[in-house]
Amino acid sequence: MNMHTPARMAEADAKRIAEGLLPELRTRALLADEMRKVPPENIELLKKSGLLQTLQAAVCGGQELSMRAHVDVISTIAKGCNATAWVLGVYQAHSWMLGHINEQAQRDVYGDTGEQAVAAVIGPRGRATRKADGSYVLSGFWPFASGNAAADWLLLGSEIFDEQGNKLDEGDLLVPKRDLEVLDDWFVAGLQGTGSCSVKCTNLAIPSHRFLSLTALLENQTTPYTDPNAPSVFKSQAGPVLGLCIASGATGVARGALEEFLKVVPGKKVMYTAHISHEWQPLQRVLGEAASKIHAAELVLYRIADDIDEYAKRGEKMPMSVRGRIRMDIALVPKLCRDAIFDLLTIGGASGLSLKSPIQRAARNLQATCMHGFLLYDSGAEIYGKILLGLDPGTPVI
Repeated sequence: MNMHTPARMAEADAKRIAEGLLPELRTRALLADEMRKVPPENIELLKKSGLLQTLQAAVCGGQELSMRAHVDVISTIAKGCNATAWVLGVYQAHSWMLGHINEQAQRDVYGDTGEQAVAAVIGPRGRATRKADGSYVLSGFWPFASGNAAADWLLLGSEIFDEQGNKLDEGDLLVPKRDLEVLDDWFVAGLQGTGSCSVKCTNLAIPSHRFLSLTALLENQTTPYTDPNAPSVFKSQAGPVLGLCIASGATGVARGALEEFLKVVPGKKVMYTAHISHEWQPLQRVLGEAASKIHAAELVLYRIADDIDEYAKRGEKMPMSVRGRIRMDIALVPKLCRDAIFDLLTIGGASGLSLKSPIQRAARNLQATCMHGFLLYDSGAEIYGKILLGLDPGTPVI
């Protein structure tokens, strides 16, 4: 493919570039909530900086960096705008997935520029019939399509059946947004700025080359896993990658809220007492514990990224024991962050109730993050426990 590529960045530069965007992103953090989507100016920043293309294949105009670089970028951007970080994280997940689809589909998406944001609902919520000529007819309703306002394409998860009604597979079909109905239904109490409106279609014709088998992707059976010359990032274990991409912003959200707490709370009077906040032992204890939880979450998050990168460089499939531990860890990270920030929000006083408060916004966004199906703590714990006991984990998404 021949297309324009943003200036290639070194792994070590990704975080610095992201940090350079923070002052401008902070000016629109509240606006994202009010608009119920990421402001277009933020999307342009991500494109021009090259950060949109962090995990995108180089042959498609991308940066093709590591999972550690992805964490650097998303956790940093989250300190400036929680919603922008969430949307960028899922965009990067989807550009990574497109590294596993065929070249014709990649050309359909990226054209000559390579600067395309792709939204998705990866789980198989729709139904598609595969015709005798290999094409598909797709129908369905997909909620939570984060970032679709700035995307021209979506990957939509579906069960795949033959014309006799026999189930063949589960996978994702690549669909132009112009062929979908987007519903204005994103009225929520957390992650408001992600623009995660639902989409739907009925009997939509999809050509055969715009299909990616989720079954093959999760079990290392797509072309990059078998091609010795494929970039190592596309040999990464799919389940851990998809989990990492939605969990990575949590630490930055929490770190940003902690920094805000240290700016606005010390020196305040603890109402109806004789205490000054920073001299009050209960607040000191809560602050120390919260900071420790955030630090622990950061350590766990980077351990996930490093494990994914290491196995990918060796071209090895992750053992189920590691995949199970990561399935648990991606739920642990946002839980630690949420618990830390809820404690700070509570002890910081009633001023934190303001919807303009960055700490309030962080608390709501972290709660919403913990409610994502892939990040439910109880589910992650159950799956990991089953794997440790040698039992069937009950899901292929590991």
